[in-house]
Amino acid sequence: MDESHRNPDLTNIAGQRVTVMGLGGFGGGAAVVRFLVERGASVRVSDQRTAAQLEATLTHLKDLTEVDWQLGWHDWSHFEDANFVAVNPAVAPDHPIVERLTNARIPQTSEMNLFWSLNRGRVIAVTGSNGKSTTTALIHSIIQASGQRCWLGGNIGRSLLPHLDEIAPEDWVVLELSSFQLHMLDRIKARPDIAVVTNFAPNHLDWHGTLEEYRLAKQTILRWQTSDDLCVLNGNDADVAAWPRSAKTTLVTDTMPSDDAKLPIRDWCPLPGPHNYSNAVLSVATTQLVGADETAIKLGLQNFQPLPLRLQFIGEFEGRRFYNDSISTTPESTIAALDSFDEPIVILAGGYDKQIDLSSMATHIASRAKAASLLGQTAHTLKAGIVAVNSEMPVAACADFDRAFAWAFEQSSPGDVILLSPGCASYDWFTSFADRGEKFCRLVDHLSH
Repeated sequence: MDESHRNPDLTNIAGQRVTVMGLGGFGGGAAVVRFLVERGASVRVSDQRTAAQLEATLTHLKDLTEVDWQLGWHDWSHFEDANFVAVNPAVAPDHPIVERLTNARIPQTSEMNLFWSLNRGRVIAVTGSNGKSTTTALIHSIIQASGQRCWLGGNIGRSLLPHLDEIAPEDWVVLELSSFQLHMLDRIKARPDIAVVTNFAPNHLDWHGTLEEYRLAKQTILRWQTSDDLCVLNGNDADVAAWPRSAKTTLVTDTMPSDDAKLPIRDWCPLPGPHNYSNAVLSVATTQLVGADETAIKLGLQNFQPLPLRLQFIGEFEGRRFYNDSISTTPESTIAALDSFDEPIVILAGGYDKQIDLSSMATHIASRAKAASLLGQTAHTLKAGIVAVNSEMPVAACADFDRAFAWAFEQSSPGDVILLSPGCASYDWFTSFADRGEKFCRLVDHLSH
């Protein structure tokens, strides 16, 4: 079957009518709009949110007076005359508009597909259910320390579309890729020079529908590689280690490649927890493939600044230390966060229900935390799981975030860690995990004022 209609013709964007479906909250949608306008397209934006809800994003685009803004709802009239549609990666493939676009044979793309199709640099692509942001940023840090020109982007919250013309063929482009982005990249047979997979666990089943569909999306990172390409996989993850692939493979396991075993990675890496040690080892194995020597690896690890919202130390008040791990949207991330501390922990956990099993997370909270302040749609499910294991633990399902924070502080004592590590998405109470993390930081700041 001829599927050439699925992807737009990007050889001459000027004069084409393009609808951007969903601005998103992390800059990708805004970058697409500006990119298309600057290249002469006639751009319409369709978003279900209102202008008031999109105020922060629209402020950055207010100079683009020629854009046709259709806000507050999606209507087929926003799409039917488009030469192609740039779909936000958060829009599920079974969305009625997306299905109608497919049936009408109107080509679809995304921010990442646009970048990938036009990028001249060499790509290191990183995915996984957990740890992909930190691993991506560590790889970037080490390559920079090696003296090679390197760009960081993708799902980490940084669009590289504005830098397309600056990226040279010999540059390295390190991209964090979500399952949503990979689902779309499959249609252009995206083939990274080096693919890195941190791990695999159930996630986003509300979007993908089944675990198998989620796995298939993730496997896109390896699917179109050839024997001329490279991949670095977490060999401790039996699921990932069994993924089909054609690239030359480095399996990173507990025994580690011999070159890594000689390096004191644990001493050089400033990040807490065994999960971050695993991220660092994967990063070292990857960067050795592009020529990073011991000096660069040491500098890249030692100089690494922990990413915001990822076990980020916020401050201390009355002997309590506060950590923002709002990026944790999976049970595995929260389990890893709990294992990163020796101090007593009061945890704030829970949120939007992605239809994944939270029993292991509840069990771990019951055994590792001293109290649990529970948030959002999953609060009562988590509470039941925790109480079933440890009926003595103080647990509260809270009505809003302010009460959850106040309750957590009341349960804490000097010397404790108060940890925001939700293990769930944020969409029931917040616009994003960043919004959730910023709220936590504000409440910590208010304690001392």
